[in-house]
Amino acid sequence: MSSRRDFIKTFSMAALTPYLLADAKKSQLPIAFSTLGCPKWEWKKILEFAVQHGFAAIELRGLEGNLDLPTHPVFSPDRIQETKNEIRANNLKIACVSSSANLYFEDAARRATELRNARRFIDLASPLGAPYVRVFGGKSESDKQPVPDAATKARVAAGLKELGQYGATHNVTVIIESHDHFTSSATLKDVLNQADSEHVGLLWDAHHTFAASGEDPEFTVKQLGQWIRHTHIKDSVGSGEDRKYVLTGRGNVPIERQIKALESIGYKGFYCFEWEKVWHPDLEDPEIAIADYARVVGQCGGSARACGL
Repeated sequence: MSSRRDFIKTFSMAALTPYLLADAKKSQLPIAFSTLGCPKWEWKKILEFAVQHGFAAIELRGLEGNLDLPTHPVFSPDRIQETKNEIRANNLKIACVSSSANLYFEDAARRATELRNARRFIDLASPLGAPYVRVFGGKSESDKQPVPDAATKARVAAGLKELGQYGATHNVTVIIESHDHFTSSATLKDVLNQADSEHVGLLWDAHHTFAASGEDPEFTVKQLGQWIRHTHIKDSVGSGEDRKYVLTGRGNVPIERQIKALESIGYKGFYCFEWEKVWHPDLEDPEIAIADYARVVGQCGGSARACGL
């Protein structure tokens, strides 16, 4: 049985090899991928794979299983200059440094811890030349409301404003991701207006505003476009909470429309693939999924059909 499985896996990889492993054509869009999708890759492989497949940038979200990036040896004080040189030598950029900080907490001690962790990531992003640090609004497991209440939104906005002030001194903008309790345009618009900072923006996870809040991409971009600094793109099948991630362009998420909506407002950021391999280890391996994204989004505007797939 195991030999049969090995044969099928080998045959499948062989069939995919011509376009997955060959040097990619120049991407038509500035594409990036999050390291959340390749938790077992070493730093050198991440850089090499990005170059080989036409990526312009990398979003740092963990490295070799370590989500607390400031503690990884690659970013230690005696190594970070070499790391910067490697990024530059490969003609890549760091699109964003993504933290796990949540800003909804009411408890003063926990809130201070989350803000302190976010500042640590800002301290890392700055010397890497990364323009953004991602944070979450977050949601308590005990909170069963469909949207955050006014007090929660105010705490998140205040946290963003405080971190934006810190980021301003490091040439870093803090971006809240459309995630968890904070996926509707109305909620995010309220929070971002309250934060009222040039150094606070939005990481538009285009999957979540569509899948969790049922918003068309044109509507979301019209409402939130002024704050969008970075994007996460991914595809899935199913509906509501019952969704399964699939290769780009094979699901029912309107990725082509998401890209066109961004282009319509002159979006200049990266189109970043977030393959949630850390949280869903049964997903296709990154060698397949990330290379596939480079072709479908980078060369075919988000349409697998246009790529002949």
